[in-house]
Amino acid sequence: MLEFQAFSEKEAMMMNPLRLAHVGDAVHDLLVRTGLALRGGNVHSMHGGAVREVNAQAQAQALARIEPMLSECEADIVRRGRNANAHHGVPKRVRPVDYAMATGLEALLGFLYLTGQTGRLKILYGAMQQETDQ
Repeated sequence: MLEFQAFSEKEAMMMNPLRLAHVGDAVHDLLVRTGLALRGGNVHSMHGGAVREVNAQAQAQALARIEPMLSECEADIVRRGRNANAHHGVPKRVRPVDYAMATGLEALLGFLYLTGQTGRLKILYGAMQQETDQ
């Protein structure tokens, strides 16, 4: 994974959680798409796999799997992301609670990426995938 550190933890903690979630959404999508590419298959099946994993309901379930593993700081970032007011409505066919949890997960992934904690990101992503791989 690309090593990147743009912010100290203190600086990243000061960021709006929706900014962290914006980055985290892209990080999650890249992790999912990379995993699908490594498994092989045609582009159509890879796209279907990405759609199944990168949506609010799947992200809320993934967060539930990793919550027991989170540090106090990580749990705080999730809470801040979950409670952030996005100033737009929840997409149709998405439960508001799932959307909020997905935003919390994305904020965490964005925080870890922006602070260069790629090792931790890999550990949590692996735990997120455990149930979906079975």
